[in-house]
Amino acid sequence: MTLLGYNRCGICVAAGSAASKRLIYNRVFMSQMSQAITRTPAEVVRMAPVTQASNGICYAVSGEVAASAKDLERLVSTVPRTIAAALGRKAYYFVPLTLNFGDETLIADRYDVQLSDSAICHRDHNMGDSQCVFISTRLMEDSFAIAFEFFINVGHNFVDQIGVSQEFADLVWKQVQDKARGETSLDAHELRKVATTSGPEAEKARHEYLLATFADSIAVYLLSLYLDVDYHELRERDYPLLAPNALAERLRKVNELFPANPGYEFAIYHRRRQ
Repeated sequence: MTLLGYNRCGICVAAGSAASKRLIYNRVFMSQMSQAITRTPAEVVRMAPVTQASNGICYAVSGEVAASAKDLERLVSTVPRTIAAALGRKAYYFVPLTLNFGDETLIADRYDVQLSDSAICHRDHNMGDSQCVFISTRLMEDSFAIAFEFFINVGHNFVDQIGVSQEFADLVWKQVQDKARGETSLDAHELRKVATTSGPEAEKARHEYLLATFADSIAVYLLSLYLDVDYHELRERDYPLLAPNALAERLRKVNELFPANPGYEFAIYHRRRQ
């Protein structure tokens, strides 16, 4: 495949050669109830215009997504510029459904119940030295879920590039030593158990645990900038949530490291006992 180069957000686009056109195709699932059109990630990247938010993050919309253009603009613009600066070779594509068929990824142009079993929350797709992140908006029940899925991806993408802040790592490990109850994700919960042993995997698990908690805390912090979050809305069945006071300490540290953009506010309110 030949390349034209990069668009203004640094994402590779395919040239219109005969060879590349053979890689671009549509699939139509035909039945009495379904006629959803699916496309390859490369075709979606070629067709969907990319927008650059005020913080510099690139994003695009393709198909019948479960959010308005105004809401998506505000969502993407939530990410502080200090975090967005590390995401220069990424673009986030908000699509109805991202489908997983073994080694093949396809994007549906609308929600289709017959395709939902093959749908996944997101999928990363590399193009040259850039990466496109496809987020399935129609798998989410509401704007809360869509926002959290986007922010979780941003958190992990940022940590993959930058690593973990030493200040944050020191705070979290002190909480572990003080036996703070619960964790921020299943990964963090499982890694913490290994990191606190005396086994040969403890040091590696500790490093991965700190990376996981940093990404988790960034995601929750961004969610709190975007909308009012009731901590109980984050509850999970598979592990106990981190104690509220411990999470508040982590979020305050993230806010110190990455202050909110103008127009967004960070605050923690403790509910009074009735």
